[in-house]
Amino acid sequence: MQIASYLEKYQPIIYKTFINAKQDNKLSHAYLLSGSIGMPLKETAMFLAKSLICDDSNPLACEKCITCLRVDEGNYPDLIIFDGGDGRIKKEDVQKIIGSFDRTALEEKGIMIYVINLVENMTTVAVNALLKFLEEPGRNVFAFLTTENESKVLPTIISRTQVLRFREIDRQEIINNSRIAGVLDEDAEILSGFYNDAEMIKTVSESEEYKVAKQALDDQLNAILISPDDAVFTCQRLIIPAIKGNTQIARLYLKMLAEIFKNLLNLSVNGDITLKSYDNILRELLTHLTHIDKSLLMILSGLSKLDLNVNVALLLDHIVYEITREAN
Repeated sequence: MQIASYLEKYQPIIYKTFINAKQDNKLSHAYLLSGSIGMPLKETAMFLAKSLICDDSNPLACEKCITCLRVDEGNYPDLIIFDGGDGRIKKEDVQKIIGSFDRTALEEKGIMIYVINLVENMTTVAVNALLKFLEEPGRNVFAFLTTENESKVLPTIISRTQVLRFREIDRQEIINNSRIAGVLDEDAEILSGFYNDAEMIKTVSESEEYKVAKQALDDQLNAILISPDDAVFTCQRLIIPAIKGNTQIARLYLKMLAEIFKNLLNLSVNGDITLKSYDNILRELLTHLTHIDKSLLMILSGLSKLDLNVNVALLLDHIVYEITREAN
């Protein structure tokens, strides 16, 4: 992804704010990039970080110089990154940042940077350790934090950073751009519900995890159309064995199922639907299901429970049972 082009076209306020601050030598010691799920927050944080140390910035990172390439390869010791998308960020991780930045910079540029992706996935003790470091940052130390849920970020962190908020790109534009990138219509339509970036949609649509989740979705919807018993049987014998060992697949599956029910809810009140490729099956599902609003809330609740290390098999089984419990 060409982050510079993305920022200039879709996030002009962030683009201009950072460029002006860099040119006027008025950079904040810490930035919080806030956006929704599916936006290139981590990629942007890394790009802005590289812009501070690039050998040929003009004024943003050139992405081609030795320093930019070293950062991409994870071979720049004065830039540390922790990714909350890979798991909870602990106190020990923050202490590693503090310990590393207590010393003099190893690179001749003298600038040290840390990136924490998804700060909402930090433990409480890790957040407290970070707060102390944010209050008294060292000279030439810069932070780039990201969040997909600003409401879960402590006000004390927000107050110690300059918040750069991403704006949502129109969903139809995302779908169109995904099609141009070679994504199938049905994949572009359903993934645009929770990924606000065409390149990310293309990457996800080509992943093995998505293919498994998509097959599970299709199998479940077809089974619901046959009977409630068949829906439960399909869930227990096909879907759970394919999904239960992988939380990422389970999350994708439930997100797509939620998109189906959001469109069913719109269709039930004669509203517009986004999943036009699913029009026929949506209309047929509408004749089989009687409590779409409650089912949607249950699916969304199930998504939130995935972060609590619940038994995925029991969760999926319960959801499909409740969805079909009052089926015609």
